Amino acid sequence: MIKLEEKTDKQLYQEFLKGNNNSFEELVIRHKDKLIYFITTYVKNIDIAEDIAQDVFVYILIHQKNYDFKYSLKTYLYTIAKSKALNFLKREKKISYTDNMEFIENMHKSYENQLNTLEDIIFKKEQKENLHKTINQLNGEYRQAIYLADIEKMQYSEIRKNHEKVNEQYKSNYL
Repeated sequence: MIKLEEKTDKQLYQEFLKGNNNSFEELVIRHKDKLIYFITTYVKNIDIAEDIAQDVFVYILIHQKNYDFKYSLKTYLYTIAKSKALNFLKREKKISYTDNMEFIENMHKSYENQLNTLEDIIFKKEQKENLHKTINQLNGEYRQAIYLADIEKMQYSEIRKNHEKVNEQYKSNYL
């Protein structure tokens, strides 16, 4: 018999659907800490993030049959978590979107795969906050260029052409 720790998320979820609560507990143990960190990037408060993470797992308990096995369980959890975090922020009227929100989300995804310990989580969060703060201090054109080069992997020549095209459109529309 395979130990719970050795089973995949999908195997555990199937057992959970059959009434095995130990499988559900193993899923919570596997995903809770990283899910809390992910939610904290939105709500900026660990206590609120823990509450929202708990809500995510309660949602899974109540809506067990909603999970589509075509997708990874992690994707499903993080989608629910993001939705709940954004709903919380909307209720609190603290939501603020920036021009580079996609950039921040992409940076988070690249860090997410490297998280192993609490120290890593804290260090990476501080790094991300410092990077976000520094990039937000940049002129909008520079900020966009960094995003296009580092995240979208565009060539500098493409970025320059894109910038020139935007400037031409601006001149023709507003000057």
